[in-house]
Amino acid sequence: MPTLHDIPTPALALDVKVLEANLQRMSSRCKDLGVHLRPHVKTHKCVEIAMAQRALGARGITVSTLPEAREFADRGFDDLTWAFPVITGRIGEAAELARQVQLGVVADSVAAVDALVSADAPFRVWLKIDCGYGRAGVDPASTLPEELSRRVLDGGLELAGLLSHSGDAYRASSKGEMHRIAEHERQTMADLARKLGEAGLDTGGVSVGSTPSMTAYRSLDGVTEVRPGNYALHDYSQVLLGSCRTVDCAVTVVATVVSSNRQRNTSVVDAGALALSLDPGPAHLGRRSYGEVLDERASGALLRNARVTSLSQEHGAVSRYFDVGTRIRILPNHSCLTVACFDAFSVVQDTRVLDSWPIFRKR
Repeated sequence: MPTLHDIPTPALALDVKVLEANLQRMSSRCKDLGVHLRPHVKTHKCVEIAMAQRALGARGITVSTLPEAREFADRGFDDLTWAFPVITGRIGEAAELARQVQLGVVADSVAAVDALVSADAPFRVWLKIDCGYGRAGVDPASTLPEELSRRVLDGGLELAGLLSHSGDAYRASSKGEMHRIAEHERQTMADLARKLGEAGLDTGGVSVGSTPSMTAYRSLDGVTEVRPGNYALHDYSQVLLGSCRTVDCAVTVVATVVSSNRQRNTSVVDAGALALSLDPGPAHLGRRSYGEVLDERASGALLRNARVTSLSQEHGAVSRYFDVGTRIRILPNHSCLTVACFDAFSVVQDTRVLDSWPIFRKR
C-alpha cells in the first residue's frame, strides 16, 4: 500500500478518520439545536464526502456554481440550493436543471426575481438577507423583503424562505463577539420571518449559518436549517477563530523541499499559490502566513517557527531549514480555496494512502 512518501507532490492529503469525526460532530450539533443540516459542498467539491454527509442525516446540499449543481444532481442528489445571487445570464441553464431536480435559487433584487418568474421553471426562491456581513442581500429593515416575497408568489414560484450567511463571523476576534454575530443573525432572521408572516406571507424556511457561527449559537429558535461547509475539513483559519483544534483539520498539502539555505534558515517547497491559494488567513488575529507546517511526531502539533511566509505560482518559501528532498505537510489557511487547486484528494489513514477521491472544480 502506498504512503504519503510515495505519491507525487504537491498533493492534497485527506485524513479520513478526522473527516468522519468532523461530519459526526456537526450532525450531532444540528440535532441538538433542532435544525436541518444542508452542508455547503463548495468546501470539498467531492461526491464521496457529500454521500457521507447525507448518510449522517444531511437534508439536501448547498452548491456555489451551476456545474457543481449538475455534477451532484447526476450523482443522485435531488435537493439542491444554489446559494449564490442568481446570475441572470445563466437562468436558462438553471431552469433546465430545475425541471429535473428540486433547485433552490437566491435573489435579492426585483430584476433577479422578475427574471426567474419569466423563465417559467419550478424554481424555489430564497430571498437573500444581509444580517451585517455587507456582501449581498436585502436590508431586513426595508420594505424590499415583503415586495420581493409578493413578486415571487404572484409570479407563480415557490417562496422557499429567507437565507443569510454570517460571513462576518470570520471577522470576530473573540468568542463573545462570535456569539454576538451569530445571535444577531438568528434574531434578525426570526424577526423578519415573523414580520412577513404577520403580513400574510408564508416565508417557508429560514436558512442561516457558517462554520464559525455554528460553534457560537446557543439557540436556533426561529431557524429551520443551517448551511456550514468548512466544518468537514477545517483549516488553520478555523483554528485561530476557535472553531476547532489543529487535530480537527482533515486536509494538508504534502510538499517536497526543493531548495534550502542553512545560513538564512529557510527552505523552498513545490507548493505555491496554485496549491495553497493566496489567502493569508484572519490577519486581524495577528498571525499572518500562508500555511503552517505540521510536526509529524505528535498528532495535531505544529512545528515551531516553521510557516509558509511567501508564495509565487509554484514556489513556497518556508521559514525553517529542511534538507532538500524532505517532505513536509502544510496546514492551509483556507481549505475551500486549497481544495479548488487540486483534482483529487489522496485519502489517508496515518500515512497510508487508501484511495483517491475526485474533486469537481469545473466552473
